[in-house]
Amino acid sequence: MNGATDSLRTLNELESEVIALFVRMADVLNLPRSVGELYGILFISTDPLCLDDCRLRLNISKGSTSQGLKILRSFGAIRTVYIPGDRKDYYVAETSLRKIASGFASEQIQPHVASGADRIDRIRALLDRHVGEEREDLLEKIDLLENWQRRAGKTLPLVLKLIGGS
Repeated sequence: MNGATDSLRTLNELESEVIALFVRMADVLNLPRSVGELYGILFISTDPLCLDDCRLRLNISKGSTSQGLKILRSFGAIRTVYIPGDRKDYYVAETSLRKIASGFASEQIQPHVASGADRIDRIRALLDRHVGEEREDLLEKIDLLENWQRRAGKTLPLVLKLIGGS
């Protein structure tokens, strides 16, 4: 994007449809709408865009734009590119599904899987103090949770390998 007039142009139908696709994906992944919008505009753009370009094209606040770009960077879904003579950060969308999925898993899924193991340990400790007829039933359910936890830890790396390259 060069100049304010380019930044202010409205989205064309193609851009709007691509952005809508990524907004829906963001919704499914329980991410803010702005994350989908930002990835969509960066994905469909043929030029790197800076924060202000994204903000103006999408008509979203500077805070939402900044936060959304931060989230996308943390996943590895976008990368910063250097534009000679310009001090702003410019962004392009990462197009390798493996890199994006791996980044998302590392940032969003792995921490939950890891904290789940700690929580199951706390649940077991609470059950050790529990007395009553239902103790055996509860123990079976906690064993089931632990099994799910273990399987999630083993399955996630396999799923990422299956996703493969770009």
